[in-house]
Amino acid sequence: MSDVFCLHLTDEAATVEMGRRLSNAVKAGAVLFLNGDLGAGKTTLSRGIVQGLGHNGKVKSPTYTLVEPYELDDVSIYHFDLYRLGDPEELEYMGIRDYFAEQAICIVEWPEKGVGFIPTPDLSIEMAYEDQQRCITITAKSARGEKIISSLG
Repeated sequence: MSDVFCLHLTDEAATVEMGRRLSNAVKAGAVLFLNGDLGAGKTTLSRGIVQGLGHNGKVKSPTYTLVEPYELDDVSIYHFDLYRLGDPEELEYMGIRDYFAEQAICIVEWPEKGVGFIPTPDLSIEMAYEDQQRCITITAKSARGEKIISSLG
């Protein structure tokens, strides 16, 4: 069983499609960390995941709100963007631990800004630009993460 998955994504549509592929494998309780420079495609990938799980509306970046919730029939999805977080302790004041429940899927952009206040991820997803296209590297950090990766092919 492989614990790392890599793929080149040629454009925005391919990034959204990769998110949809992930959505087919991600189940409630999963925690996904998204790493990469500004503009690397983290929010675009998140859009594919959220829409792939059944959300029909827009998926916006939570850059200014820290979290965007999506309540679906069978799962809650919380998309975090910690880029503008001044102090990780602010997460405690917003009740961050309540979001990371077994019936939720949590997607966290800029997770390094929340160290000590957010749990270990199931998947660590690295987005980068290589040769004029995006490159995604997904690494399992738990048994649940290994299951997700094995279902990607």
